[in-house]
Amino acid sequence: MHALSGLPLAAARRAVGKLLKDAGVESTDLDARLLIGEVTGLDLTGLVSQAGRPLTAEEAERLAGFTVRRLAGEPVARIFGQREFWGLPLRLSADTLVPRPDTETVVEVALELLRAEARPQPRILDIGTGSGAILLALLSECRDATGVATDISLETLRIARANAAALGLADRAGFVAGDYAAALSGPFDLIVSNPPYIPAGDIAALDIEVRDHDPRLALDGGADGLDAYRRIAPESMRLLRPGGALVVEFGQGQSGAVVALMRTAGLTVSSPPRADLGGILRVAVGCHLAP
Repeated sequence: MHALSGLPLAAARRAVGKLLKDAGVESTDLDARLLIGEVTGLDLTGLVSQAGRPLTAEEAERLAGFTVRRLAGEPVARIFGQREFWGLPLRLSADTLVPRPDTETVVEVALELLRAEARPQPRILDIGTGSGAILLALLSECRDATGVATDISLETLRIARANAAALGLADRAGFVAGDYAAALSGPFDLIVSNPPYIPAGDIAALDIEVRDHDPRLALDGGADGLDAYRRIAPESMRLLRPGGALVVEFGQGQSGAVVALMRTAGLTVSSPPRADLGGILRVAVGCHLAP
């Protein structure tokens, strides 16, 4: 890959794309464009308009390093240390899950609930926040809302807090270290969570991008993948005000079990689970109805 130096951008893009394709990496054209765009500072329009411009030696060296990491299965977002979610740039670290587009379904459902009720100054809790993606997306849309985010990892909370500051949302977001929401008291108008939900025995068979690069704490949902919901549902009954709602993400095939756990905890599930853009049931809502 040292031969990349001096190659026109278009040729370098093709060369990187071929290496990725030969290694069986998916989205080879997109990944090649993103890697070259990162080292050159050019967006798609710039890469097209400057297709004949040669890579500098420094750019070629960085591109070679990025390509080696991508060939080893490291996701592009981890290579860059950043991922966009809900249109917001979020910093990542080795301790944070890479936010997925599927999780934007949680934001969509939560916003529908907040807007339907139109309660002034809603208070939101994000359990297991990771990079802060869900809470920060909601705060960016609801300008009078405030929120608290929890995570068991201090390093993860450091990243989430930095993301809040970078987005100008730090004055409306608090961050608390703890196991789920055990250290908190309510009431909250809305609780959201994308907890670990992969059955422990299934983790070894996941794609290398997830298995080797996402933190296990953010993946491992216990023997059946449902440990987190057994904690979150009862805690939500304690923390939600009457009329408040819990919105959770879950994995493929888990909708029935998650809904059952919500109902066992005393939450009312009156609407069917919501599917993500891929048509997979992904989000459930449980409400704390007034007695």
